Amino acid sequence: MQNNDLKTVKYIDVEKFMGDWYVIQSIPTLLEKNIFNAIENYKLNPDGTIQTTFTYNAGGFDGKRKKFSPKGFITEDGSNAIWGMQFIWPIKADYRVIYVASDYSYTIIGRNKRDYVWIMARKPFMSDDSLRLAFNFIESVGYDSTKLVPVPQDWSSE
Repeated sequence: MQNNDLKTVKYIDVEKFMGDWYVIQSIPTLLEKNIFNAIENYKLNPDGTIQTTFTYNAGGFDGKRKKFSPKGFITEDGSNAIWGMQFIWPIKADYRVIYVASDYSYTIIGRNKRDYVWIMARKPFMSDDSLRLAFNFIESVGYDSTKLVPVPQDWSSE
């Protein structure tokens, strides 16, 4: 029987973690079904919170561009890897950095409930090897990787 707490990385360099992350694969929330060109952007606010901007095209590459702007709150455990993500006040959803590549080229975000997970990269694609490692890691921490859905990315017309 696994411990319910999803283990995070030991430490996140918050400054390095800021910026654009392309969503490559996910076990999607209801809002994230049938999305294209999804990008999560993080910006460190002066008060230490994280301004998050999640944008995507709904239903296809030519679909309407939508945006959500939750605020992230880093938990004071010293790792910077456990966040509360607030879409609606006062609820802060569990958000955990459970993997980050040493060069910060890709990351995996999970939740204790193991209901949603996101594989995100600095580029709109990942190598097959990196994706395979991500899938194996996700399975090793108790997720069902068969529920992962690719998030199509196509920036050729940009």
